[in-house]
Amino acid sequence: MERYAWKATVKDGMLAEYRRRHDEIWDEMKEVLRAAGIRNYSIWNAGNELFGYYECERGKTFAAQVQAASPVVDRWNEYMKDVMDMEPDPETGAQPQLTQVFSFRTDDE
Repeated sequence: MERYAWKATVKDGMLAEYRRRHDEIWDEMKEVLRAAGIRNYSIWNAGNELFGYYECERGKTFAAQVQAASPVVDRWNEYMKDVMDMEPDPETGAQPQLTQVFSFRTDDE
């Protein structure tokens, strides 16, 4: 299972709205994420900084391809433009991937 992490910024004063929109995430958006093989997706914040993490059941390339081909993802990105600054990767259309520098797993995981 490959892992994917990204970061972005919420616009000033928009964190509550960002959270509200994710609390009400569209069912069709959830279906795209499932179809992309995305599991264990979480988003964290520190002030206006966002950090997202998910696991790619079928690999990062597959997850990126499914999302890039989805008009639902395009609509979601348009919907979120007024609450966050997004700088998508020009090739994948997704948030640029962070580079992992450390990982710790116990033997029972």
